[in-house]
Amino acid sequence: MLTLAIDTTAKVASAALVDGKKILCSFLCNNGNTHTENILPMVDDMLKKCKKSIEDIELFALANGPGSFTGVRIGAATVKGLAFGKGVPCVEVSTLEALARNLCPTDAVICPVMDARRSQVYNALFECGDDGLIRLCDDRAISLDELGAELGKMGDKSVYLVGDGYFIAKDALQKFNVKIKETPITLIDQNAVSVALIAEEKYTRGEFVSDASLSPSYLRMSQAERELKEKQKSKI
Repeated sequence: MLTLAIDTTAKVASAALVDGKKILCSFLCNNGNTHTENILPMVDDMLKKCKKSIEDIELFALANGPGSFTGVRIGAATVKGLAFGKGVPCVEVSTLEALARNLCPTDAVICPVMDARRSQVYNALFECGDDGLIRLCDDRAISLDELGAELGKMGDKSVYLVGDGYFIAKDALQKFNVKIKETPITLIDQNAVSVALIAEEKYTRGEFVSDASLSPSYLRMSQAERELKEKQKSKI
C-alpha cells in the first residue's frame, strides 16, 4: 500500500512515501517553523523522485497532534487538501506514538516529550512488545514535576526520552530518580516514516477516516482560548 505521511507538529517538518515496509523516500527539514513554505514542495519533490503522482497514493497518514497548534493545523489542512475528493482513506496518528515508534525495539520505557510551554510537556508512555508498541497511558499534558515523580516510581527501569522537549525534560528530570538513557540524536525528532508505518497498521485494523473527518488533536486550549475563557469568567 502506497502511503504518504506528513508530520508538522513541531519545529521539524517531515514527509515520507512508504510502500508497505519499504521506505521509498523521506524528507526532514529543521530550519524553523516555516512549514507552509516547506511541506508541499517536499511532497512534490518526493513524488517526482519516485516517479509517482498524488493519484497513486492509497493511504494518507497524518501526525494529528499534539504539538504546536499552528503546526498541527498546517499538517491537517495539507493532508485534507491533498486527499480532498479522492475517496482515499486517511489515518490519524498520535505524534507521541510516532515518536515512540522511532525507538522500537527496546526494553526501556519510551517517554515522548513535546514542549507544551508553562513547564508542561505533551506526553505518553510506551513499551515495546512482540507485536509492537504497548501504550501505558493516554496522550496528556503533564507538568515536568508530575512526570518526574511518576517515572521515579518505576524503579530500575531505564527510560528513553524523545521529542522536541528532550533537552528540557532531561534537565528537569535530573532531580528525580529516573534512569535516563542517551537517545541517539537521529531519533529525537519526528519522522514521518514512523507515522506511515503506524498508519498502515491502523488501516489493517479498520482505524481510518475520510478526508472530511480528519481532525487535529490539541489536548488543551490555545492561549487565545484560555484568555477568552478567563475574560468571560471575570464578567460573571
